[in-house]
Amino acid sequence: MNKRIYLSSPTMHGEEMKYIEEAFATNWVAPLGKNVDEFEREVAAYLGVGHGAALVSGTAALHMAVKWFGVTQGDIVFCTDLTFAATVNPVSYEGGRQVFIDSEPGTWNMCPLALKAAFQKHPHPKAVIVVHLYGVPARIDEIKEICSEYNVPLIEDAAESMGALFQGRQTGTFGDVSILSFNGNKIITTSGGGMLLSDDPLAVEKARFWATQSREAFPYYQHEEIGYNYRMSNIVAGIGRGQLRHLDEHISKKKLIYEKYREAFVDLPIKMNPYHEDSEPIFWLSCMTIDAGYKVTPADIAGELAKVNVEARPIWKPLHLQPVFADRDFVTVAENPITDDIFARGICLPSDIKMTDEEMNMIINMVRRLFV
Repeated sequence: MNKRIYLSSPTMHGEEMKYIEEAFATNWVAPLGKNVDEFEREVAAYLGVGHGAALVSGTAALHMAVKWFGVTQGDIVFCTDLTFAATVNPVSYEGGRQVFIDSEPGTWNMCPLALKAAFQKHPHPKAVIVVHLYGVPARIDEIKEICSEYNVPLIEDAAESMGALFQGRQTGTFGDVSILSFNGNKIITTSGGGMLLSDDPLAVEKARFWATQSREAFPYYQHEEIGYNYRMSNIVAGIGRGQLRHLDEHISKKKLIYEKYREAFVDLPIKMNPYHEDSEPIFWLSCMTIDAGYKVTPADIAGELAKVNVEARPIWKPLHLQPVFADRDFVTVAENPITDDIFARGICLPSDIKMTDEEMNMIINMVRRLFV
């Protein structure tokens, strides 16, 4: 059987064990401890944001962000349409209703013009949640400006884009509250985990409070608000501290993978996932679309690669097409939805930084043979 080549799997280095062993030696194996404190500090310092709260997942961080901005029953939240459901599910946790915003073709991310149109249709949303898809920054400057114009808070989902820059500034620092994910397939991993980030210390303090079962400062257990068991463990945070030391290395390798695909397919009816000229993506996943009308389909590519145990996946299915959100509004300014088109013609290619040159060449040649 051929060795499995994954879309994006964890890459461990060894430093992780140093922090894990320290936690064992000091018996800090329960939630919280030195690793959690230091991981929060180190991630915030790397990005250039004031404060961070380490949590069990990026989804938990999004939940705390949605709760912080007071989303309750019936409140509208504008959300990126082309993303994983975890980005928007927390809106439903608090009883809110998502309004999905179409993408723009230049980055595949939330379209500022469609966002403007959404404000005209629904003037009083409680928040906007924007995603940097596949490690490519959105037009976050324009989106932030629109949110400021309408005095609506911006939640920035940088789960897929840690280390990416827009106009020289790190993603994860533009939102009023931002989030990261350290899931096993992300640019760095803690096996599972996430972080809420903000320059507002009160937002981070409240997230930590809710995430620790909303336990009040009494000598006995007193709870005046509903809480959650969302805090990251000291062991998991130790993995993250070791991984963080290799973030720049991981980003460099992701960029090389993207460039190799781009150069290999330049003469084919293929377009790699695009990006804004003022951005520096991390290309968490290298993705492509097949030119409209061409006989080869994304399913053809995935099927061919599967024959040799290579993982490829469709682009995220737009959330306005998901059955669970069938009754939600969708706003576009395009004649035909951009997200639908990307989904129909797109595929995520293997982007694992442990791939050898030989393995990449095999994948490239298999894709090319379908077109020539």
